[in-house]
Amino acid sequence: MTSELITIEPTDKLVVVKDIFDRHRIHHIPVVDEEERLVGLISKSDFRHFIRGMQRSEYDNLLEHSRLNNYTAADIMTRGLAKLEPDDRINVALEIFRENLFHAIPIVRQERLVGILTSFDIIDALAQEDNVRTGSS
Repeated sequence: MTSELITIEPTDKLVVVKDIFDRHRIHHIPVVDEEERLVGLISKSDFRHFIRGMQRSEYDNLLEHSRLNNYTAADIMTRGLAKLEPDDRINVALEIFRENLFHAIPIVRQERLVGILTSFDIIDALAQEDNVRTGSS
């Protein structure tokens, strides 16, 4: 689980979301309220799809600029997320990943965001465990 998170608020403009995705190697941004309660999640692929749309035209830059400055995180975030508690077993996370094709699961304690678990985190942990077992570095 990653516990050092970059979060945004529902009222943040999409230009803020773009800046975070451009400057950091992350693929999901949790959306939290003023009390750090999780209210949504924006994935990089959903963000790109919203900004660029399905069509390519000469108006793409104008359309992108308009969307970045006129829409907020609340407009495009995914709500009703699967969530885990910090002490949930990893098997629960694996089942959520497998059944729902999610790539990130927020970790909450008493509805407050404390971390995020991604499919990459699991792959990385398994690779490190295998390295320890085989003596590789």
